[in-house]
Amino acid sequence: MTGVEGASGDLPVTGSVLVPASALSWRFSRSSGPGGQGVNTADSRVELSVAPLALPGLTEAQRSRLAARLGSRLVDGVLTIAASEHRQQLRNRQAARERLAAVLRAALAPPPPARRRTKPTRGSQERRIEAKKQRGQLKKQRRSWE
Repeated sequence: MTGVEGASGDLPVTGSVLVPASALSWRFSRSSGPGGQGVNTADSRVELSVAPLALPGLTEAQRSRLAARLGSRLVDGVLTIAASEHRQQLRNRQAARERLAAVLRAALAPPPPARRRTKPTRGSQERRIEAKKQRGQLKKQRRSWE
């Protein structure tokens, strides 16, 4: 995605989740930092907001996962991403879209499979006991010196 297409339109998050352009809310303001005379006039800082729990096409499991993982970042149910690292507004818009997609992708990712507990192997048990015995012998040798 380059040019204007990369900064507007629907935002694909995963294969099944797509954030419609109508759900995205943009705000522009002056960015801090260097930029010469243009920094005082150009609104290059970008804030991209979306209400992730109200997105269409999400399953209940996905909604609950979003609520649990993004709970601390939501303000009145709205997730806001700010981008001001570039001097051009268009590049900041692209950066904000990419960052929003990454945040949503991470929050929607299913939890990893639970670890299956296994018994220690016989060899590892024997090695552990042998090491304990050697440690005990060493301490025993330190005790008596006549």
